[in-house]
Amino acid sequence: MKFLLKKSLIIFCLLWLSACQSGLKIDKNYVSQAQDNRIQYIIVHYTAADLMRSLHLLTQANVSSHYLISKDGTIYQLVNDEKRAWHAGISEWQGRNSLNNSSIGIELVNLGYKETPQKTRVWYRYSDAQIKSLKVLLRELQKRYDIPSKNILGHSDIAPQRKSDPGPLFPWRELAKEGLAIWPNEIAVSRQQAIFDAEGLPSTAWIQNKLARIGYTTPQTGQLDADTVKAIIAFQMRYQPDNFTGIVDSKTAALLFVVANKNFAIPK
Repeated sequence: MKFLLKKSLIIFCLLWLSACQSGLKIDKNYVSQAQDNRIQYIIVHYTAADLMRSLHLLTQANVSSHYLISKDGTIYQLVNDEKRAWHAGISEWQGRNSLNNSSIGIELVNLGYKETPQKTRVWYRYSDAQIKSLKVLLRELQKRYDIPSKNILGHSDIAPQRKSDPGPLFPWRELAKEGLAIWPNEIAVSRQQAIFDAEGLPSTAWIQNKLARIGYTTPQTGQLDADTVKAIIAFQMRYQPDNFTGIVDSKTAALLFVVANKNFAIPK
């Protein structure tokens, strides 16, 4: 009996010593300045599906989003903010790629568009309740993660060659009125447009340069190729939604000039 007690005591002591030795001691007195938050951007999408289909798609293995907002304004959180969701895909903005790693994704239940027999697109509107909830969520995320309004983007901003969401009916200007997006100084745009009307439109190389300076992935060839046209369309859908043909007019050129020069103002 004494032998068993002695043996048990020895085993207990060995286990205790082992636990003490394996305890990791970390000195946290020194903090590096070379760090930032994982969450740098908010990317807005539409689902191109109804609510039930959206919930099904966004809870499977291949695609996800941190938040989903239904037509009635209900906000669903599907992925924890600190986790990486699969919503951005192949993406780039201002030279930074793989934006799944540094963003929060928000999906809005919206069918996107339908094509007519004439091959034109009819876009679906967002509901008032949906946009109201989006504003509340954006404001909370902005505050929580110190995200500047210039880093609230659409999927078509970061992937213009393959995406068109959140589309031309998304209310960027309305969001900008509340500090939830950027908007070009409209007085500066009008003045610059008058200059282009008088002096003529800039070259394709100039257009490509301005798109790239703003952040869009754009070829720098001086040629009006398909990828450049898609980048123009993405820019127009955001800042000139009454003309997103991919054809640059004097207003498009003025908008490019003002946005590239970071001349922003809250719209009236």
